[in-house]
Amino acid sequence: MKIKRIEHIAIALKNMDAVKSVLSDKLGVPMEYEETLPAYGTKLAMYPIGETYLELLQSDRQDGLVNKWIAERGEGLFHICLEVEDIDAAMSELRGKGMRFQQEEPREGHGGSRIAFLDPACTEGLVIELAELPKDGHGHHGHKDAAE
Repeated sequence: MKIKRIEHIAIALKNMDAVKSVLSDKLGVPMEYEETLPAYGTKLAMYPIGETYLELLQSDRQDGLVNKWIAERGEGLFHICLEVEDIDAAMSELRGKGMRFQQEEPREGHGGSRIAFLDPACTEGLVIELAELPKDGHGHHGHKDAAE
């Protein structure tokens, strides 16, 4: 399994508008896109910094996953996402090493990616997401626009 890069670092927030302002207005980091993931009750905003993104996450439902996380642990680091070339092969290899996942199969994630989360019980509590980005380059992530 080849880990290509840290794809993003996710930050759980009650209200991401203030942090969006800090990133855009104070630090000069332009937001690349926002997205709503209704299945998870989550809104997100992606800020590219070099080859990595900061992903701001906010629940749009009281019982949303991000709100549950914040209630247990407070605002801040939520997870680290590692980009892999082939998520199915990566999951198979990691299972062979005794690692477990929060779900059996990859699911749809940000920007049309295929994602899977490792079981934090196997990672000493660190939440790690694996992501395989769209091969056609049509996902929001990537360093080349479709127009290039």
